[in-house]
Amino acid sequence: MARSDRRPFSIHVVFFLELLLLLAAAAAASVLSASAANNTMRPRNELRKYKTIRAHLKSLNRPSLKTIQSPDGDVIDCVPFHLQPAFDHPRLKGLKPTVPEISSNMSLSTPHRPHPDPPERPRGHEPSVLADGEDSIQLWRTSGETCPEGTVPIRRTKEEDILRASSVRRFGRKPAARTRRVSEGSGHEHAVGYGVGDQYYGAKASLSVWAPRVASSSEFSLSQIWVIAGSFSGDLNTIEAGWQVSPQLYGDSSPRFFTYWTTDAYQATGCYNLLCSGFIQTSNKIAIGAAISPTSTYNGRQFDISLLIWKDPSHGHWWLEFGSGVLVGYWPSSLFSHLAGHATMVQYGGEIFNTRPSGFHTATQMGSGHHAGEGFGRAAYFRNLQVVDWDNSLIPVRNLRVLADHPNCYDVQARINRAWGSYFYFGGPGRSVRCP
Repeated sequence: MARSDRRPFSIHVVFFLELLLLLAAAAAASVLSASAANNTMRPRNELRKYKTIRAHLKSLNRPSLKTIQSPDGDVIDCVPFHLQPAFDHPRLKGLKPTVPEISSNMSLSTPHRPHPDPPERPRGHEPSVLADGEDSIQLWRTSGETCPEGTVPIRRTKEEDILRASSVRRFGRKPAARTRRVSEGSGHEHAVGYGVGDQYYGAKASLSVWAPRVASSSEFSLSQIWVIAGSFSGDLNTIEAGWQVSPQLYGDSSPRFFTYWTTDAYQATGCYNLLCSGFIQTSNKIAIGAAISPTSTYNGRQFDISLLIWKDPSHGHWWLEFGSGVLVGYWPSSLFSHLAGHATMVQYGGEIFNTRPSGFHTATQMGSGHHAGEGFGRAAYFRNLQVVDWDNSLIPVRNLRVLADHPNCYDVQARINRAWGSYFYFGGPGRSVRCP
């Protein structure tokens, strides 16, 4: 009886084991099939991404008449004016000037004027003769090399530059929701002086240049001028220029001269520098996105740059001047909605992007990395703050206001005197005893 009781049980066990083997084989086959499919898809996806990056590089890097190697590793291409990315913008097709043909050996037959008429500079601003070396404050110029007339110097974009971005589509763009009024919780923190309530047609200031420490490759620190119009909620128009340290964008920690623009609060329009069509460069002396040298040192020499952004009353375009008279280029008025008329706010100061690793405040520095109260030689500054009024005249900022989003981390102090007019100190170290 015992033997007969065990036989059905043994049959059941064998059947169950066979069933398990069949199921395991089917599962293994499914895994192998999925793995094979993934292995097939992976090269396809990588190939698609590579092709996208190569196409984007081709759209950014244009044929050049001359190439200059910068000591910091940058490659500067001297691109014929009419071949720069600006003229790819659908609204700028009609602005492309008539230029001489390029001969077979890639040289311009004759120089040409990149804009039909020079802009009308604001009253009260007389560009002076450049001081020795003033037009050579970027590292790529230290060798004495320069781009020929009729070309513009463009920093070459490399494959690794795009790979550092979150996506090809977002390369060269700022994160959205970064304006002062919506900075709470967005990661963008500011310490600024600003004017609001009038009609503004430009802004001018001198800003000290530092090399602040940036704690994470995805963060940045900058010092700039903003010219602003529109609603902060969606149709914000801004024009911006200054210096920034951005390891993700540039691949190093050098302060670099930059520009930016947007017409929809940083959503889909505009970009840094010449990384999309829009800004039309006219200077062959300044490379947007190139490193600035020298920089200020703590308790040592202070170095600043002067920037002027203003709306040319003759043609309506927004021009950018660097230093004592270098016309870098202009943003055509056709790019904008609200700024096709005038600005309603001008803003000067510093900004950092805080990714808040591990819940602690970032240690990314703003300005010099020292608080405003430390004053000259230690804190970063903006001096001689001016605006351009309706009559195209430079006047001091009226009723300058200051604001720091997180004053324990980065603060600002406004002052006034005869030599510097309206000015302020700003900045801070980020995470510290005061800023946990």
